[in-house]
Amino acid sequence: MEVTAMTKRLWQVLGGVAGGVGLVAGSYVAYMLATYRRLPDDQTLPVHHRPGAALMQTGREYTVQTFNIGYGSYPPSYSFFMAGGKSSRATSAASVQQAMRGIEATTRQDLPDFALFQEVDSDGDRSRHVNEVAWLTGAFAQTHEAVYGQNYATKYLAYPFTQPIGAAQSGLLTLSTTRIDSARRYSLPIPTDLSKFLDLDRAFTVAQLPTSDGHHLQLVNVHLSAFTKNRAVQAAQLHKLFAYIAAAYRTGDYVVVGGDFNHRLLTNSAAVFHTKQPDYTWTHPFPVADLPAGFTVPLAGLAAAAVPSVRYLDAPYQPGRTFVTLIDGFIVSPNVTVKQVRVVDAGFKDSDHNPVRLTFALQPAMEGPHDSTD
Repeated sequence: MEVTAMTKRLWQVLGGVAGGVGLVAGSYVAYMLATYRRLPDDQTLPVHHRPGAALMQTGREYTVQTFNIGYGSYPPSYSFFMAGGKSSRATSAASVQQAMRGIEATTRQDLPDFALFQEVDSDGDRSRHVNEVAWLTGAFAQTHEAVYGQNYATKYLAYPFTQPIGAAQSGLLTLSTTRIDSARRYSLPIPTDLSKFLDLDRAFTVAQLPTSDGHHLQLVNVHLSAFTKNRAVQAAQLHKLFAYIAAAYRTGDYVVVGGDFNHRLLTNSAAVFHTKQPDYTWTHPFPVADLPAGFTVPLAGLAAAAVPSVRYLDAPYQPGRTFVTLIDGFIVSPNVTVKQVRVVDAGFKDSDHNPVRLTFALQPAMEGPHDSTD
């Protein structure tokens, strides 16, 4: 009888614990669902102006850089839980600050006229509350105007359980030496199931840069979904982006899109980088055939140079062994002349990405609007 009573009591205790855990888990899920909000589509973004910023000139060469900085939290020793690695947060605020100094220094080398950054945290547990937007905006305030568009804002995410990634606000930062008239943020389609809590609230931003011929360069900064397994979501994101740039070109404007496309840009990347071609959600081929008429993805010389723009985060970086490929780059409209494109070999020292740079010139505007189809 005594053993039976003890057993019964044990089951009561275990039942109470399980019930408590279930109540906490249910309350947390309810909290996440109740507080989840997407940012509105088509938002005006404030511009941090620089006195004396000039107009862009047609025929002159300019350089633009795109750089996914991985919220300053991915040194070579880092692996990420969503890629099969271990960590979810930067090791310390000091490590984030060290990465930010390196990202700033890399950008200052042959300082580009325009810089597009992705995964820039304004605040976050994952980035140890280092304000990276203020860091980069302030670092280049004497030379560049700035536009920031948020694309990720989450309440406390209690996953993974051993080291929750926590809360974060992050987005896209665009810097320009020439004048920015205005800027907007456009939401992109994302999953509607519970995976939306683990992926960014995707968006692209557009900075309108006036040109000497009375038009604008529409400078687009984008970061497409990486870990969604829903191919329809990726296709919908690209469709909205392509529709926008086609319409922009039809007005007579110039278009340069830069960012992390989370699609493989080189068809022969396995041979270029001497790797197998895994079927990750972010390594499917970029759908070049779906680009608006006349738009191109500049790739000349990239295969020969064989410098990757991203490494996999399943384990610490090991040159020659870690999977690498090219997913960062540019899209340009037919009235933009490409001079050069190259990946800056930063050795993945401060991010899981290397920056990519494009040298280009704006062709003198033709009379009337351009014809382009989606």
